Amino acid sequence: MKQQKERRTSTSGPGGGSPVYGLGFVGAVAWNWQQADTPRDRALAVLKSMAWPAFLVYAAFKALEGGAAKR
Repeated sequence: MKQQKERRTSTSGPGGGSPVYGLGFVGAVAWNWQQADTPRDRALAVLKSMAWPAFLVYAAFKALEGGAAKR
């Protein structure tokens, strides 16, 4: 019985990346790239696209805080 437990290993790796994030990144790059006019703006578009989840969560928390304050 003990040997069977030792043989079982997890095939999943640590979290952090997923196909959903990858698709979101590609979409964010496309969106931000269209808004950019200069090469500097395009470089910033890629950087912004890497950090889009942080902006999304910040806006969500801000909206939740505003909704709770009105009650």
